[in-house]
Amino acid sequence: MEIEEIKQIRNEKLKNLKAKGLKPYGGKFIRTASISDTLSNFEEEKEVIVAGRIMASRTHGKVIFMDLVDVTGKIQLFIKLNNVGEELFDIAHHLDIGDIIGVEGQLFKTKTEQESIRVFKITILSKSLMCLPEKWHGLKNVEIRYRQRYVDLIANEEVRDLFVKRSKIVSMIRSFLDKRNFLEVETPMLQPMAGGARGKPFKSLHNAYDMEVFLRIAPELYLKRLLVGGLERVYEMNRNFRNEGISTRHNPEFTMMEVYEAYADYEDMMKLTEDLVSFLAKELHGSYKVMYQGKEIDFTPPWERRSFTKIVKDMFDINSTDDAKAMLEKVKAKRKVAAVDTLTRSAVMKIVEDLLDEESTMNPIFLVDYFTFLSPLAKAREDDPSVAQRFECFVAGMEIGNAYSELNDPIEQRQRLIEDLKDDTETGLRNVDEDFLNALEYGMPPAGGLGIGIDRLVMLLTDAPSIRDVILFPLLKPQAKKDKGENEL
Repeated sequence: MEIEEIKQIRNEKLKNLKAKGLKPYGGKFIRTASISDTLSNFEEEKEVIVAGRIMASRTHGKVIFMDLVDVTGKIQLFIKLNNVGEELFDIAHHLDIGDIIGVEGQLFKTKTEQESIRVFKITILSKSLMCLPEKWHGLKNVEIRYRQRYVDLIANEEVRDLFVKRSKIVSMIRSFLDKRNFLEVETPMLQPMAGGARGKPFKSLHNAYDMEVFLRIAPELYLKRLLVGGLERVYEMNRNFRNEGISTRHNPEFTMMEVYEAYADYEDMMKLTEDLVSFLAKELHGSYKVMYQGKEIDFTPPWERRSFTKIVKDMFDINSTDDAKAMLEKVKAKRKVAAVDTLTRSAVMKIVEDLLDEESTMNPIFLVDYFTFLSPLAKAREDDPSVAQRFECFVAGMEIGNAYSELNDPIEQRQRLIEDLKDDTETGLRNVDEDFLNALEYGMPPAGGLGIGIDRLVMLLTDAPSIRDVILFPLLKPQAKKDKGENEL
């Protein structure tokens, strides 16, 4: 049946309901409890008031059975002509799958011991004019699921559960940090210059100031200003934006958490990462061992450490003191790489990702000993200035975290930022943030800083194969025309 035909039929039902003096789009409705709580405290003959969406309907003569669903669960409705009268029973016949209703009645068990509500009163709260997909058995088309997430949430219980879990994960992260006296803050998303990371920003124009502005690629430089101002433990969990490629692991708009702690270093951030992520795994799954895409991840701390410097030495004979040209030639001798003039930071990170993919590493590992020239905002090791006090955390081949002992020397920081700009062949849109350097000149305490990609972390903890599965409304290409499958059920 065509969608337009279905809409026409439902519109006729809507008119009939209105003709009976009903208001098919009601207002406030007071419930005695959610469906889950109603079932948890089930007592036969107990009077209840619940509300939800009709997800199934079966008529047997003078009885209509319906499945009513809210965000917490499902319960069966028993609507009998003798209980509700002819007028209300006729109204029940005008209800469709997808309609939102409120009901009043008594709890009872059917002959098959099915916990149900014997309905005495029905209130229509929202008449649905669209049919749910695939005859209400679930929405499977991935493209439509992302474009019409509202339908996806109605049709697929596991999707609702995933986003409930995401919300709980975010709440648990906040609670974890709050208990350790970290202060949650908010810094600008609209910035006069792109900084704090290397990435291509989204650019716009502020009309009132007649100035270029950028959606932030990272909050780092603003959070460090707060360390200068005396806020010793701060974190922010919010959106970042990068005008770059899209994949199962990348979305142009994503959620990042950054944490900064004065008088700490990257070793403290390593411990914080272990403690936080293993805590989340245990809370969500009751175990440090979690299944992801058919393979087991063991989050039991402490986690393995590997030296990035040693890996690239063993694999490519690259030394941390090699210049960019020498590094590139050594990589070319071992692997096929795209033709580039300089070895950029992103090119090196691609090598790391390839290595991890080859080794199929599932358990979390810390890659330490990154080259200093790849880490312009990190302190160098005192025993080897060519190597930074930095780690990146990988789980199941995905980078989920990045941390430094933060560079707080304003003179060295200026030099490093200028050198990094020379190597930036990716964006060409960044500048040295003079106000950030000015802030450092007032004195920033030594600190450890950590960034964790929340979307990827949620992927791992909920067994989601794509980052789009854990983002409610991922950015998609404009839809040129409807697919055939969208026109027919």
